[in-house]
Amino acid sequence: MIRSLFAVLAALFLSLGALAPLPVRAQTADGQVYVQIEAQPSESEALRAITYYEDFLSDVNGFSLGNGYFAVALGPYSRTDAGEVLRVLRAEGRIPRDSYIAFPSWFAGRIYPPAGGATAPQAQPEATPEAQAETQPAMPALPDESPAEARRSEALLNRAERDQLQIALEWAGVYNGAIDGAFGRGTRGAMAAWQQNNGHEATGILTTAQRAELLGQYNAVLDGLGLQTQTDTRAGIRMQMPLGAVSFDRYQAPFAFYTASGDLDAQLILISQDGDQDTLFGLYDILQTLEILPEDGPRERAARSFTIEGRNATRATYAEATLEDGAIKGFILVWPAGDEERRSRLLETMRASFERTPSVLPHDAGAGTEQSVDLVSGLEIRKPLKGRSGVYVGADGAVLTLMSAVDGCGRVTLGTGREDGTPAELAASDGDSGLALLRPTTAQAPMGVASLASLSPRIASEVAVAGYSYEGLLGAPSVTWGSLADVRGLAGEEGLLRLDLAALPGDAGGPVFDRSGALIGLLADPEDGARRLPEGVSFAIDAMTVADMLTQAGLSPSASNAGETLTPAALTRQAEELTVLVQCWE
Repeated sequence: MIRSLFAVLAALFLSLGALAPLPVRAQTADGQVYVQIEAQPSESEALRAITYYEDFLSDVNGFSLGNGYFAVALGPYSRTDAGEVLRVLRAEGRIPRDSYIAFPSWFAGRIYPPAGGATAPQAQPEATPEAQAETQPAMPALPDESPAEARRSEALLNRAERDQLQIALEWAGVYNGAIDGAFGRGTRGAMAAWQQNNGHEATGILTTAQRAELLGQYNAVLDGLGLQTQTDTRAGIRMQMPLGAVSFDRYQAPFAFYTASGDLDAQLILISQDGDQDTLFGLYDILQTLEILPEDGPRERAARSFTIEGRNATRATYAEATLEDGAIKGFILVWPAGDEERRSRLLETMRASFERTPSVLPHDAGAGTEQSVDLVSGLEIRKPLKGRSGVYVGADGAVLTLMSAVDGCGRVTLGTGREDGTPAELAASDGDSGLALLRPTTAQAPMGVASLASLSPRIASEVAVAGYSYEGLLGAPSVTWGSLADVRGLAGEEGLLRLDLAALPGDAGGPVFDRSGALIGLLADPEDGARRLPEGVSFAIDAMTVADMLTQAGLSPSASNAGETLTPAALTRQAEELTVLVQCWE
């Protein structure tokens, strides 16, 4: 690609000849122009940019603009050649997309190459090498153009820029045709109508200044966001960013974080990493587990790219990434809900301006920062509202748990401790006992099904509760040992077992076994209305109540034959096979 670019430029440069230094104001042969690619607020920053561009471009110049800013420009060229250079370099991604043709009269004096030779500039070290804002100065008023000059400058526009003008005309209410980049009769009429509405001569051909005015009107909704071209040299990404709303915070591979800098709860995260298609697909899956990316919204994954959108009551999030030449790059924009017009316009601008530059964020960027099982590279994983326990009671994967485990849930999953657990639906419930029967949406094949004790357990006998005590943080259920204190509740209630056993909230709904492995009950919630049980006191819904619930739901509970006492290890293995994690999601 570079070789083909240099071939085009070499032919142009040979035809143009050498560039002579300018003494005070920029002077060129009649009709020659420059391609301005950057403007910097200081001479040192302009020289630094020149150093960067001279690594892969020829005929790089620096000029003072006379207003405190300094331009980096290529040339000089004839108008025709300048248009071709602008088109090729933008297509190759070697210069910013907002580069444009500049006239010598716009420059106040040359700063590079210096008179007497083209020695590489000695730029000062960057204070922050990772990210640099390319502030676009307020340019001097653009010169008036005749219709012929306006048509020539219009011919330099690429397809995206022509589409943008049609979109802006449509927004202004004067155009209702196709967005096709073709300036036919409908577009010309819309241009004339806009000119007339804005106090200009209705020629049907927008001058450079009028195009800037139209686009300025269209983008006024973005005022206050501090939209600027930002080059994150470490991540290898250049794009328009709302630097009035976010500012650079940190790197934590594969992300560069730009967090809220004001009252607006916004966040921009750049994506930059080496990888292949498997890496891209893995990133696609991981992003959908993050708290910042709500579940509701379209997702699209292609062979070398993906887009994800998510919305809820508080935020709207958009993520995209593409794989090119072994590098995955993209961004995530998190924006508060209720600001859709500004968000959609900003997103449109950011997507259109996104460019890849050399370098990829190293895999160890941000090493040593805070780590947590709830974080992926500094981003919080979406967590369930609560996690409780249940027990398999059907060969198809039916699970018995508590109504309190599923109350207030947008959806319920079984197993794994992650969002990719098996979705389940409420099949039956019993308001008196507080039991709930769940069925997976796709049939499962559990390793075992609980067998209910046929005899009432003996007071003071040893019991064990299996449950996900830490609500899914651990990958397997815990087994807690205790004893049966009574076969009634504290007020003499039938159908309850009182246990001397210290349980945690995540254990609720888990099976209670006797030493033979028979199910004698289901652990109840540790809270009883407004009262909380003392430590070491738990209750369980007894096996008879469980059997009645299952029978009413159309299941035939399996009865256990009194067998030999199991060893603790054997009982633990059985508990792992029969106990299931029940998670409640928003």
